[in-house]
Amino acid sequence: MTVKTWLTQEAADRLTHELRELETTGRSEVVKKIEAARAEGDLKENGGYHAAREEQGKLEARIRQLKALLENAEIGTPKGEAGQVSPGMKVAVEIMGKKMEFLLGSREIASGELDVYSEQSPLGAAVLGAKVGDERRYTAPNGKAITVKILAADFFA
Repeated sequence: MTVKTWLTQEAADRLTHELRELETTGRSEVVKKIEAARAEGDLKENGGYHAAREEQGKLEARIRQLKALLENAEIGTPKGEAGQVSPGMKVAVEIMGKKMEFLLGSREIASGELDVYSEQSPLGAAVLGAKVGDERRYTAPNGKAITVKILAADFFA
C-alpha cells in the first residue's frame, strides 16, 4: 500500500524544481567529476573517483525519493474537517503538562516556523484522526508511554 503525503502547492513546486535541477544540472556535474577523476588513471586508489561515484549514488537516491514523494502526493488544501487531526493540519497538543504546536505532514513542507511530524511517527500516528479534547497514548522511541491531549486542529495556511 502506498502512503499518500500531503504537500502544499508551494512545497510541491519547490520539490519539482529541485527534481528538475538534479536530473539536469546535478547529473551532468557529477558525470563531469567522474570523467575528470577517471582521466587521472588508476581507479583503485583514486579518491576523487570514489568520492564522485558516492556523490552520484546520493544524487540518484534523492531523485528517486523526490519522484516517489511527488507521485504519491496530495497537493493543495488538506482534506478533513477542522477540529479533527488529519495530514496538513497545525495541531496544538498538551504533553506532560507542556503545550506545543506542530504540523502533521511531510518534512518536505517544513517552513521553519513549526516542527513537522509525519503521520508515521509515533506522535503523528497517535493523533491522526483524533478530535479536539481526545487523549491518545503512544510509545516514545525511548519506550516510555506518553499521553497527549488534542487542544486544537486547524488547516495549515
